[in-house]
Amino acid sequence: MRARAAHGPLRASVLALLLAVFWAGPLRAELSPAPSGTPTGELVIYWSLDEQLGAPLVEEFQAAHPDLAVRTETLLTGEIHDRVLSETAAGAGTADFVFSSAMDLQMKLANDGFAREVVTPASDSWPSWAKWRDTAYALTFEPAVMVYHRPSFPDGPPTSRGAFLDWLRAHNGTGGVGVLDPARSGAGYLMLARDAEHFRDIWSLAAAMGRTGLSPFPTTREVLERVSDGRLLIGYNVLGSYAADWARSHPNLGIVLPRDYVVVVSRVALIPRAARSPDLGSTFLAWLMSPEGQAVLAERLRLPALSLVVEGQDRPEDLRDALGARFLPVPVSPGLLAYLDRARRERLLGRWEAAIAER
Repeated sequence: MRARAAHGPLRASVLALLLAVFWAGPLRAELSPAPSGTPTGELVIYWSLDEQLGAPLVEEFQAAHPDLAVRTETLLTGEIHDRVLSETAAGAGTADFVFSSAMDLQMKLANDGFAREVVTPASDSWPSWAKWRDTAYALTFEPAVMVYHRPSFPDGPPTSRGAFLDWLRAHNGTGGVGVLDPARSGAGYLMLARDAEHFRDIWSLAAAMGRTGLSPFPTTREVLERVSDGRLLIGYNVLGSYAADWARSHPNLGIVLPRDYVVVVSRVALIPRAARSPDLGSTFLAWLMSPEGQAVLAERLRLPALSLVVEGQDRPEDLRDALGARFLPVPVSPGLLAYLDRARRERLLGRWEAAIAER
């Protein structure tokens, strides 16, 4: 299988697309009435997409489907998962479309039978590593980056984890680092788990962050705010889409793609088995996977759209060959469930807490 490009050959550089993720906010509900004034249905969406980014997506979809009203609810990734479970159990129905940055939680919903099989016009051409049994689809390709306060680094920031560790040791107690809290953020936990697999000095790095002054936050926005105004000097494992968007209006925020390796994750979409209007959810999914929807993700939301970035790349290995060995995409597969094993999670978070508490 080969992914079709949404707009032909890439016009922008891969780096520009990659630096265009994960930003969950507090619960927020928005209703966008049908533009036609005569709605034929209401699409209900649960997502971890920030309101400012989500609005253009709804706007463009309704331009193509003017008879549909759209209600979006912005939730933390764990809340999305729990809402789908609890509402399914209650028998009253749940959202028609779920779009989350927590790949592991989305995969669990699909694996446990809480997602419908949906085939769209683009399904056959979608990369095999970016979908699972036509129930869970990766729609974006988003790198984890480091961000830094530009005025505080006149000679440039650290550009690898080893260099970051050296910087932390040299600034013991005088720095200030922000991260996505792995205990409260699904994305933060996934990033920590991937680091534990790929970076042998991760616990030394965690301890050094703790000694320098570590601030864990449940959302990316909180990290970006504090780094851009200098309250923190570095943000670690912040996904690049929101960082790039924030940097456009906050010039003091710099962005680094680590030279050693770059974990790449995706936002994963599914249609819940208990969706109230699954046909509307399927319509939205088909639009998001279409050339038009992928272009909106890339151009309006500045999220690296999967089909634009991975044209012709059926496997993560193909992608690493095309983009460079340092890019490590996470496949949509049951392998993600290992990150949700309770004992493993408790061990990982326990070791994290012990490391950052070292003095």
